[in-house]
Amino acid sequence: MKDDVKAQKERLVIERIGHRGDGIAQGAKGQIFVPYALPGEIVDAERKGERATILSIVEPSADRVEPACEYFGTCGGCAVQHWREDKYREWKRGLVVDALVQAHVEAEVEDLIDAHGEGRRRAVLHARRGGKQALVVGFTGRRSHMVVPIERCPIFAPALDRALAIAAKLAGPLEPGGKPLDLHFTATDAGLDVDIRGSGPLGPEATAAVANIARGEKLARVTRHGEMVAQLREPFIRIGKANVVPPAGAFLQPTVAGEETLARLVLESVGNAKRVADLFCGIGTFALRLAENAQVLAVDSDEDAMAALKKAKGAPGLRPVDTLTRDLFRSPLTAGEIVPCKVVVLDPPRQGAEAQMRELGHSGANRIIYVSCSPSSFARDAVILVAAGFKLTRVVPVDQFRYSAHVELVGTFER
Repeated sequence: MKDDVKAQKERLVIERIGHRGDGIAQGAKGQIFVPYALPGEIVDAERKGERATILSIVEPSADRVEPACEYFGTCGGCAVQHWREDKYREWKRGLVVDALVQAHVEAEVEDLIDAHGEGRRRAVLHARRGGKQALVVGFTGRRSHMVVPIERCPIFAPALDRALAIAAKLAGPLEPGGKPLDLHFTATDAGLDVDIRGSGPLGPEATAAVANIARGEKLARVTRHGEMVAQLREPFIRIGKANVVPPAGAFLQPTVAGEETLARLVLESVGNAKRVADLFCGIGTFALRLAENAQVLAVDSDEDAMAALKKAKGAPGLRPVDTLTRDLFRSPLTAGEIVPCKVVVLDPPRQGAEAQMRELGHSGANRIIYVSCSPSSFARDAVILVAAGFKLTRVVPVDQFRYSAHVELVGTFER
């Protein structure tokens, strides 16, 4: 069992940074992963199996800088705040380059676009109490379920400045239930939208207390697992010409700048196409913008997201948006169904869209714009399209998860 492995103290030389942001040293029996270490550093570490914890830095890297956050190294939210920016950017672009090289897909990868903007507009905060200890609100530690209490987060957008204080207030009347709480905060154009998960059903007293907090903090909406608790006004997001009221806890791009950057890249690649399919469309991040110039077929399995899109698609100045609720993993859009659309946009979850890509390869589409949050699944799916006669003509990495090991990209395939 891994838990039975005895810890050993070793001196390690860090060779590079891995795809999860850990420093990597070469040990006698294979790679050793060392969080918060940098290439070229010599560290004394306590190793347990293939993972090690830094005890001291014997020779620091010249590229080591002061972290932006006092909680760095304790909170598990960021991996590489301690790295000089140009080296960090090279590494993040390299995550995309390496994934394509490993898959034997040839393409030039453009420079990384910084899309952090004002910061993160979405956050999941955790509230926990252990035994008789005080309530703790914050993020979990790295590779841990333990909650690290924090008072501020430098990667938050200004609209989330009070999120931690509000989370503590909301957790108060719910905490006596003894269950762990997750509070999903989204900064919308109408104010903060909060979905509480893990509380169990709220009794009359807890409901009243949460509603009072919502009024006092001027929250747009508070829900529990999507069920309405209090609403002062509809929380909406402006997407192009439309206002969209997202479902509670709905997926949104994490930063406003990130959404705008991805949308700009998608629209550039779509060009003047008059009929476009948008697969895994969510609430319409791309579909509603595309509809300003093209007729759109929007497909997703999330019924609540599709309902929000249907409500928004009637905004003035938009061309028709046909919607289809469908699980594209189990039932991908067939080559025949894609026929009217020569251009296809897709933004699948992290696991990619292998089944859908096979249908796209057999379809009459001549241009595919693939938005991905996983270079590895993107590269795997790219192999399918290349085998079907497509060429990957453009790859643009986008960084809206600053200091993390996550990178997004927009790839354009043509044949």
